This record gives sequence, structure tokens and C-alpha cells, in this order.
Amino acid sequence: MPAALSDLAFSSIEDLPRRVSYPPAGVWFKHLFWLLLTFITTTLTGAVPIFSLENYLAVQLPPSHTWPEFWWQLAMLPGVYTQTVGALITWLLNTPAALQEGLSYSLPLLFILLCHESGHYIACRIYKVEATLPLFVPSPPLVALGTFGAFIRILSPLPSRKAVFDIGVAGPIAGFIALIPIAFIGLLRMTPAPEGMVSQYTFTDPLLMRLLGWTIGVDPVTSVSNPFYMAAWIGLLVTSLNLIPSGQLDGGHAFYALFGKRLHAIMAKISFVAMATLSVLGLLLYNSPVGILFAVILAVMIKIGHPEPYDYAPLDLKRKIVAFITLIIFVLCFAPFPIQINFN
Repeated sequence: MPAALSDLAFSSIEDLPRRVSYPPAGVWFKHLFWLLLTFITTTLTGAVPIFSLENYLAVQLPPSHTWPEFWWQLAMLPGVYTQTVGALITWLLNTPAALQEGLSYSLPLLFILLCHESGHYIACRIYKVEATLPLFVPSPPLVALGTFGAFIRILSPLPSRKAVFDIGVAGPIAGFIALIPIAFIGLLRMTPAPEGMVSQYTFTDPLLMRLLGWTIGVDPVTSVSNPFYMAAWIGLLVTSLNLIPSGQLDGGHAFYALFGKRLHAIMAKISFVAMATLSVLGLLLYNSPVGILFAVILAVMIKIGHPEPYDYAPLDLKRKIVAFITLIIFVLCFAPFPIQINFN
């Protein structure tokens, strides 16, 4: 998603940028470095599900510990964490099947994120809006999903409501199109779960996954996941978060372009209340903590103002149709309680 825009003011069309610059070689190197680092962390994350508990014994972790206790121990004991990551890297480099598993997760996920951010970036170039290259943010191995996503920063004023809308929706639409074939591959690679199998974590299937599974005769609820499926699932999660109509999220840009500043501010508050309610319900009913993070993000979005474009002309019919299609994409991607923790 585009990062928070600066409140840049301009009074005439002459103040608008006429052309955009091309990133120098040093900037390309920096962004490629962070992409490579994110590739490494996501590949390690993709291999974790088949990282045997026997490997953990090498760093003297008691095998009787439950998974929540294990993750908590990693967070609290940096030394154990470092040894475990070292064991994971060594095992990955010496186990071809593990490397294949990791790549089956990292490459599809990075492709989805790259398509999302490239949609924003290309739309910026079309409107001659200055923006940074996509910047990928890795997460520490064994923490989160291997990445905290990616973003671009818009550095110049937006010329019109049409530009605000097009730049805002280009990312999620491009990412959504990119993840569909990956979701199909993930569903086709699924296998029925063994009878009596109980997972520590339950990943709620968004409506799109249910519909795609129905078309090919696969029930994701009763099947074992795989790296392709998880990459698509994360892509859906990122898309749904970005399309929430709040602040300077992608959905916030689209809502601002459609309905203006006043309704945009009201919708930001409504979105926060709705997500805060869902986060409490999710925690109480399903041990689902993800909604809390979403609620915090939306609370921050309320405080971030939206820059006003120079041309305030309303959107045309074709963009209103695209807005409706984007709403459908949000419905297909959104899961109210994405991750549920099973303590029993």
C-alpha cells in the first residue's frame, strides 16, 4: 500500500509536477537489497512447517513444550532464538525438500506483493506522480509471516480525485489478479486431513478460497494446507486490510475519491469501531488476536489526514463501476477472524 502521504498544498496547476524522475542506481540497489532480505526470511518461514522438532532438540528446547510456550520462549530468549534460526538455516541448506518447500512459499508471496505495489507504482507513473520504488519489509525468521509487507511512498501532490482513486485501487486489483492462479495451485495441491488431526492454529478461509475450492471439488476446511495456499491466503489478508475504507489505506483513497473529505473522516471512525468490536469478539470466541492489530492500524489511520487533490471533479461512471468491483474483491478477501488459536 502507499505509505502516508505528506500534506502538500498547492494552489495552481503550475505547481504540479510536470515529469517524474527515474531512480538512480543506488536507490535500485537499496530496494533490491531489502527484496533479497525479504526473500530469505520468507523462504525460511516457508520451511518452518516441516522443520522437525528433533532440530529444536539441538538447541535444548524441551520437547514437551506446547507451541505457544515455544514461541514465547523464542521471544524472551534471544540466545535460544539465534541458535534455533542457525539450526533452521543449516537444515534448510542441507535438505533439498525443505528448500523446495520454502521457495514454494516465498516466491508466490513475493510475486503477489510485487504485483500489488507495482500496480500503485505504475499508476503513479501514468499520472506523473513522484513515488518511490516498492520497498519490501522483512520480518525476523520464525516471527510473523517472514515479511511485514511492502509499500511505496508518494512524494508529490496528487493532481485529481481520479488520480487518487486510480492509484489507490490499482494495487489491490493487481495483487488480487496475481493471487488467483496461486490460490488454484494451492487448492489443487491440498490433501485430506488425517482423521482426528487437530492443528494448533486454524486459518479461516476467505470466501474466495471457498468458492474456488467449490469449483474444483476441494474443501479447504477439511484439507491440509501447503505453501502455495498460504501465500495466496496471506495475499488475501493483505488485500482485505488495504481495502478497509480508512485513512490512507487503499480503500481509504478510493472512498475519499468517491465521497469526499467529510464522509471519508466519518467512515474511518466507523471502520475502527467495527474492527475493534470484531477484535474483542474474535479474542473472546475464537482466541483470534489478529483483529487487535487491525484495530490498532485503523486507530492510527484516523489520525492521519488525507491530502486534497488539485482537481476535485467527481469520478466518472466507469470508475464508480470499478469501485463496486473493488468492494466485491474486499468481500471475497475479508475474514473477520483470520487466525484462531486452539489451546485444547
